[in-house]
Amino acid sequence: MKRGTKKQPTDLAEDALSVSQVTARVKDHLESRFTDVWVTGEVTNLVTAGSGHIYLGLKDETALLRSVIWRGTRGSLAIEPIDGMEVVCHGRIEVYPPRGSYQLTIDRCHALGTGTLEAKLRELHARLEDEGLFSVSRKQALPQYPRRIGLITSPSGAAVSDFLKTLVNRWPIADVVLFPSRVQGAGAAEELASSLVQAGQLRPLLDVIAIVRGGGSLEDLWSFNEEILVRAVAESKIPIIAGIGHEIDISLVDLVADVRGLTPTDAAIHIAAERQQVLEHLCLSGKRLDNELTRRVTSARQRLNRIATARPLAFPHRNIHDARQHLLEKAQRLQRQGSQKLKQSKDQLSSVAALLEANSPLKLLSKGYSVTTNAKTKEAIDSWSQAPSGTSIITKLAHGELHSRVERSVNTSHHKPGEQVG
Repeated sequence: MKRGTKKQPTDLAEDALSVSQVTARVKDHLESRFTDVWVTGEVTNLVTAGSGHIYLGLKDETALLRSVIWRGTRGSLAIEPIDGMEVVCHGRIEVYPPRGSYQLTIDRCHALGTGTLEAKLRELHARLEDEGLFSVSRKQALPQYPRRIGLITSPSGAAVSDFLKTLVNRWPIADVVLFPSRVQGAGAAEELASSLVQAGQLRPLLDVIAIVRGGGSLEDLWSFNEEILVRAVAESKIPIIAGIGHEIDISLVDLVADVRGLTPTDAAIHIAAERQQVLEHLCLSGKRLDNELTRRVTSARQRLNRIATARPLAFPHRNIHDARQHLLEKAQRLQRQGSQKLKQSKDQLSSVAALLEANSPLKLLSKGYSVTTNAKTKEAIDSWSQAPSGTSIITKLAHGELHSRVERSVNTSHHKPGEQVG
């Protein structure tokens, strides 16, 4: 081609880069320069996909950086971001060729300051308090001498060592069942709540459950402020003691637990009595029991001595003689009373017999009276109308009877005195 000749589009295309080539060069350039970067910004447009990945944006006053947290990374984060939270994130810049876009792939995430977390904590605290989850009335007492203790904590932290060392020194007879769980990072609250459910279902039943971890920042302890764990603690039928962080660290789990230990070590002290104190108490109780038994034996012996020297045992024949004399006197008294009653009864009988004799029908007959009866019916006749003419009658006298027949019956009640009756 001659100099000064203008190139045609077909000629330019021969020297041009393809989209894939440009994207690949950009990808190589960016990803090689931004493999280890910290970015601060406000979380926006956060979406948790069904796959478990988290897609979000980090923004400041003038720019927006698309970002992603892969599902496999979520469990290692100190805290999961939420919309509006100021965060500082670590990761690497990656280019996504199909869209020609770049994004920050986050592998670490921390809250920038505690303002957002504290606001979230205050809101959840107020809501749960209104439900009564922190009420003293619903808290259970710890057993005085537990035999089976559940321990929920990280198996690799210092908290488990401090707790077990203190417990073994104070109360070595207890069995401890460890439920390993993460105590920090995304998903730790769910894991702790799951361990708590498992502890409640264990058979034989546990006497008490301890949830412990070492100290840290508000962000480090955030799992113990998650609603899922707080509610799991509130619903436990087994008494729970929390020993989370240091004395100044107070989480919602501390508030909802039945007892709060200031540290893991303090939680172990609350659970188990000092072995030496228990031994001293048992020794003192043994002495008190011996003294009480000695007192009761002495009292019983004195009572037996009083009974042995009492008259019934000291002079048994005297009691028998007195009883016999008492019975003899009572028998004589009854005999006298019987004789008097018999004489009174005889006198009453004689009086009644004399009265009956005086009013006896036979006695009246001896005075000239008679009793007339119907010879056929044997009925007594006391009126003329009962013996019409021709009636056979029997007249009973004092001596013998008269058998006769009525010739005429007359009603004498209609005749005047002295008038003859025909």
